[in-house]
Amino acid sequence: MESQTRGGTRWRRFAVVMVPSVAATAAIGVAVAQGALAASFSVSGQQFQVTAGKLHGTGFVQYGAMDQTKAGAKPVAVVGIDTAEINNLCQAVTIPIPVIGKEVTMKLEAGGDKQVTAKGLYIDAEDMKANATFRNVDIGVSVDNTTKGPGPAGAGKNGEGAHVAGSFAQQADEVWFDSVDQKAWATSAGTFTLPGLHMGVSWGKSECKVPQG
Repeated sequence: MESQTRGGTRWRRFAVVMVPSVAATAAIGVAVAQGALAASFSVSGQQFQVTAGKLHGTGFVQYGAMDQTKAGAKPVAVVGIDTAEINNLCQAVTIPIPVIGKEVTMKLEAGGDKQVTAKGLYIDAEDMKANATFRNVDIGVSVDNTTKGPGPAGAGKNGEGAHVAGSFAQQADEVWFDSVDQKAWATSAGTFTLPGLHMGVSWGKSECKVPQG
């Protein structure tokens, strides 16, 4: 199913998603939905890395989706979190420059002494590694009946995209993730606060190191 077009990825919208790999695989393996970000901007087709030491989220929902990017259709796990607190956030994207045959890496870091916070957070993720804990989790709930998180059941109030009726979803009251390393295609948030923000640009490929807790 095709997503509507969306504008390019923005640094201020970068964040982190944490979803267990088993659940993500299950969601993508069923009929995929139109992404929660479908009405927001077109996906550039440039994948980026996000790492974090810890994330605590309140109100969590996750379901399958298919993003249409310039590089073609990409199956993703769309995650929605009502409120998130993140420590030691790092984000990196490496962009090839065909004319000169080199690469440039843009890296963002925030939330060292103070936590990064986000509200109404959505992210389209392709791969993720972390240690995860859920409170009051429902796995296999119909996407139409989700009541936790800013997910498809409440999409109208947020102006987000549609979904496939009756498809797979999971939800939880709270989530905790440690030592997160993920690859994503797009992120959006209602508000995103980045204390101690530092962004740097350098030649060559440079990845974020995964914080331990």
